[in-house]
Amino acid sequence: MTDNDSRIDEVAAAAAAAARPFARTTPRDRGAALVAVADALEAAGPELIAIAMRETGLSEARLQGELRRTAWQLRLFADTIVDGSYLDVRIDLADPDYVIGPRPDVRRMLEPVGPVLNFAASNFPFAFSVAGGDSAAALAAGCPLVVKAHSGHPELSRRTAEIVTGALRDAGMPDGVFQLIEGQQNGVALLKDERIRAGAFTGSTHVGRMLADIAASRPVPIPFYGELGSVNPVYATYADAALLDGFVTSVSGSAGQLCTKPGFLFVPEGSDLGSVTASASAVAEHRLLNPGIGRGFTQRREDVLAADGVTVLAEGEVRTDDAGQTYATPTVVTVDVDTLLRNREALLEESFGPLSVVVRYPDAAALPALHTELFPGNLTSTVHARPEELADGSLADLVDALAQTSGRVLFGGWPTGVSVTPAMQHGGPYPATTSDATSVGTAAITRFLRGVAYQGAPQELLPEPLRDDNPWNVPQRRSEPGLSMSWGSFAR
Repeated sequence: MTDNDSRIDEVAAAAAAAARPFARTTPRDRGAALVAVADALEAAGPELIAIAMRETGLSEARLQGELRRTAWQLRLFADTIVDGSYLDVRIDLADPDYVIGPRPDVRRMLEPVGPVLNFAASNFPFAFSVAGGDSAAALAAGCPLVVKAHSGHPELSRRTAEIVTGALRDAGMPDGVFQLIEGQQNGVALLKDERIRAGAFTGSTHVGRMLADIAASRPVPIPFYGELGSVNPVYATYADAALLDGFVTSVSGSAGQLCTKPGFLFVPEGSDLGSVTASASAVAEHRLLNPGIGRGFTQRREDVLAADGVTVLAEGEVRTDDAGQTYATPTVVTVDVDTLLRNREALLEESFGPLSVVVRYPDAAALPALHTELFPGNLTSTVHARPEELADGSLADLVDALAQTSGRVLFGGWPTGVSVTPAMQHGGPYPATTSDATSVGTAAITRFLRGVAYQGAPQELLPEPLRDDNPWNVPQRRSEPGLSMSWGSFAR
């Protein structure tokens, strides 16, 4: 579908028509459909990976791991919806002796919001693209999905969409449950369509904020879950060779084109940073995803290198071939705290590519306030400290500051590599995201659900999860009559 395609209305209509039939599918049927998609993607793996390598320049090993993650994420979500806990079913039985007045029978659960529009990302052609996390979450929630393909991998997007559509159809899901569109103007037009009830996005701060503003300014605003930019600061109380080698590996993985790449590493003043130079020089050049990202990284690198007070640890190299593709090796610079504060406009912006800044600090006690001032919203923040420093409570204020401004706080390790688990949080305060939810893990499903309560409803008209016979066998939190008389007893 090309820009300004007249079929946008048809796409929206098909999604709207599928909304109620899809919402009424049983958990087992919908879960089986997700498993069928996972199986189909894995079966087509060699074909899909070959296309992805050609279009993105990412390595075969990286893409194999990403496709595996994508397939198993779908299977995890399938089990999650069959379990049913995500529906948050609450049943308050009628109670004439309720302490604040007679209570009617009230039953609440989460229900699908309706058609979702997902803007695919460039840097994860499987895990955050056509069949990635946002798509899996919307389908698991029971919402028809329209994916706006990323222009960086159009052939892969089309082929993946064919596979997903076929698997869902063969699994008996309604027509219109999954559709693909292309072109920025088509994406904007559909985001404005009243039949779209929620949006998701992974990409740049500029584009994500523009789309979020469109969603908010509709006559009837809709939720928009945008993952934007993040510099993911890391704070270390020491800087030995092993830590610095791990830092360079994290910065240079996938050419630094990861939303969780550590953009800043804080180390004690006087640390020996020589191993950064050695580690970075050993990293082979890597192609950036597309010419646009290459141009953006080249300019960003020039701005950082030109900033006053910057010392180069690893200058790296950037070259552009005849096809306009950019290849880069890691660039790492170092500054002291005063230089960072003085040049914050030049240095604090995210560098999407293999570039990072090492900051030398004189006093660890000042780090909490410094973090709060410079990094108000990030996907991750990380602490590297010795066991005794973690145990004695001296880092409690720093950890508290990180928790207030980050979606995920790590102790040891590096933020690149986001595991898909029920407890994962991949989000954070603005500007990391437009809405502080998670786009990874099973909690991501709840973004595309809304609460509905039924009061005094006959059993025959209640959704299955709210009925006393509970045909879907989902967890029900029931409040029996008479319990209100004991309120407050647990707090005494």
